[in-house]
Amino acid sequence: MDEAMWAFGRASGFIALALFTVSVLLGILNRSGRPLLVLPRFSISLLHRNIALLSAVFLGLHVGSLLLDSYAKLRPVDVLVPFLGSFRPFWQGLGTVALDLAAAVIVTALLRRRIGQRAFKAVHWLSYGVWPVALAHAIGNGTDVGSPWFFFIAAASALAVGGALVWRLSATFLETSRAREGNLR
Repeated sequence: MDEAMWAFGRASGFIALALFTVSVLLGILNRSGRPLLVLPRFSISLLHRNIALLSAVFLGLHVGSLLLDSYAKLRPVDVLVPFLGSFRPFWQGLGTVALDLAAAVIVTALLRRRIGQRAFKAVHWLSYGVWPVALAHAIGNGTDVGSPWFFFIAAASALAVGGALVWRLSATFLETSRAREGNLR
């Protein structure tokens, strides 16, 4: 049972990270105002939200399964307070920090109408911090980090998010109505 729980914890963590990567990419694309292939712009927003929620589910499965796994020795306090864990406390603590930041983003997203757009956007900027911290946790604490497939996927994710972030900071990021009209000509 412990081996199954350990394998499930690893797999769910990897899936959560992959889904968070897609969510960050879709969030940046959504903010640009551009469509994605055949998807209209409003669909990107829905896809971003649903993938973000699905990634949160896998994050919960990751943490929950490792709490139940006797090999991981994860305690409830390790999930709430960073850097107290017994196994690689710094890297495990980064996972806790990422979890706490992701929880703040998720809660404010769910309460967006109650707290207002300004508060939501202010907290949502934490998403840019959650992803690299989660990736660092996966690299530092993950047992698959030496595998070529993990290296390839981590590197491809880092390049994709890095490229999207450079684009997000560029002068040509936002699609305006004038730019859309220019594309029709």
